[in-house]
Amino acid sequence: MSVCLCFLLGSMCDGQFGTLSCAIATASFRLLIPTRSWEEAGESCYLERRPFPVAAPQRVSVSDPSSMGAEGGLRRTLFPLRDCDGRNWPSPPAILGLQPAALVDHVARVDWSLLDRIPGDRGGSQQVAAEDLNHILSEVKAHILPFPNEIPPMIAIAGGSVANTVRGMTAGFGVSSGIIGACGDDEQGRLFINNMSFSGVDLSRLRMKNGSTGQCACLVEADGNRTMRPCLSSAVKLQADELKREDFRGAKWLILRYAFINLEQIKAAIRIAKQEGVSVSMDLASFEMVRDYRSHLIDLLESGNVDLCFANEDEAKELISREPKVDPEAALCFLAKHCKWAVVTLGPRGCMAKHGNEVVRVPAIGDTQAVDATGAGDLFASGFLYGLVKGLCLEDCCKVGSCSGGAVVRALGGEVRPENWQWMYKQMHAGGLLLPELKN
Repeated sequence: MSVCLCFLLGSMCDGQFGTLSCAIATASFRLLIPTRSWEEAGESCYLERRPFPVAAPQRVSVSDPSSMGAEGGLRRTLFPLRDCDGRNWPSPPAILGLQPAALVDHVARVDWSLLDRIPGDRGGSQQVAAEDLNHILSEVKAHILPFPNEIPPMIAIAGGSVANTVRGMTAGFGVSSGIIGACGDDEQGRLFINNMSFSGVDLSRLRMKNGSTGQCACLVEADGNRTMRPCLSSAVKLQADELKREDFRGAKWLILRYAFINLEQIKAAIRIAKQEGVSVSMDLASFEMVRDYRSHLIDLLESGNVDLCFANEDEAKELISREPKVDPEAALCFLAKHCKWAVVTLGPRGCMAKHGNEVVRVPAIGDTQAVDATGAGDLFASGFLYGLVKGLCLEDCCKVGSCSGGAVVRALGGEVRPENWQWMYKQMHAGGLLLPELKN
């Protein structure tokens, strides 16, 4: 049976033997890959070493039954991990994020009346059915809050905690980062690819499958607090048995988000990461996830395989809700018993972290009033991990995290705007922190 992967190949060779610029699915970015050939079982596709004009949509045909995943859809990577000689290309990213199902966030500032009419707790993240998501999105336009600095008032961007973190690592800190997961061959999947590629994220471990891409309604109140309603019930996703050791080889850190529906993928990824000597970072996702699936989370932590754990204040308190003392300090100590690094973020009050016997508390950076808290913890993780990769002390890791977390809340959505990266660099410079070495 033959299945197909379609993408736009707009190409331009840099000199006679240069590198190829690929534009995927109408993206306005440049992604440099070597002009090599590769073979797919039964049929071959190739990129010749010669100048190319801008091309029409190209169809890559793959005759290989093993490319069919559990959903019966295509599970080819967008770019192969190996060339026809068996050599790896490009170099593996330092940071890998596991997000089994790609996600597109629909972010809008809305009035409180809409939040009172949707199921679940305000301020949290709770799964909804497809019909509920469609109903919420149809109601958003009638409840948009005017905000003159935001055009348009509702945006759609690649989302998900892990995607936000790896995008921040690449775009803002210049640390090579990639994502492991799957997206659908639909409009939302193409949007996810465009957005992540534009930010420089390595997509060679992202599979495109036949089916739909996950979506999430991110509803932001006037004070910046956000309520999230993701819909992943029909979304394609990467299965645990599709994870391979070569996906992880050469990386320094694996980033995870705790989710019960992805528990098998998480366990498999942690197992392979440890076999490859890759450190593991995990975010606790939401207080609802911790509350509803606490025992499975405790098992993961007690395994000793999670090196770094991030929790916000609500998640931290929920984690130790059955303990005699329930406060962020107690939660930090609980996490530090099982992880080398433990971090509890406290919103506008900053954060606290523990590594071995060292405990630090760092205030929030700057005087920013949050426009939208979406991605605050995710971008904090970007900055903290940048600090670890660069060998900074625990306090400076927290300070960088506070700078990047403060940058993303200055605008709508979980992606930092260019002017807010500049704000972050100024804050880092003023604090004597190591600035990223960014490539043009």
